[in-house]
Amino acid sequence: MDLSLSLMSFFGMLALTGVVINDSLVLITRYNQLREEGLSVHSALQQAGISRFQAIFLTTATTVIGLLPLLSETSEQAQYLIPAAASLAFGELFSTALMLILVPVLLAITDDVKQLVYRRHQTSPISRPIESIDE
Repeated sequence: MDLSLSLMSFFGMLALTGVVINDSLVLITRYNQLREEGLSVHSALQQAGISRFQAIFLTTATTVIGLLPLLSETSEQAQYLIPAAASLAFGELFSTALMLILVPVLLAITDDVKQLVYRRHQTSPISRPIESIDE
């Protein structure tokens, strides 16, 4: 598309952060609900991804499809908005694919680290009861 970074591109990126944060919050909220219901980490991640895929995908699809007419416009007035639309549309496509993979992976890693720290804390010499000197 031969577009350079401009102030309008950064406005598009700013709008993109709001959409990405909203999508990730939808996924993480569903994951937390499923964990509270007693599902394991991996089951909760799988169910959250499946149940929220449609909402996340439709947000991306409607945003990108809605911006396509602006991206294909050739008028001079549209040339000022095309950098914002391009950064929003292509960033949305990239971030959705990344978010549906990266957020569950990071949640799983976080849980593994929590379990590791908890196990080390339970078995560390400091947490063992002090034996009496009389023995």
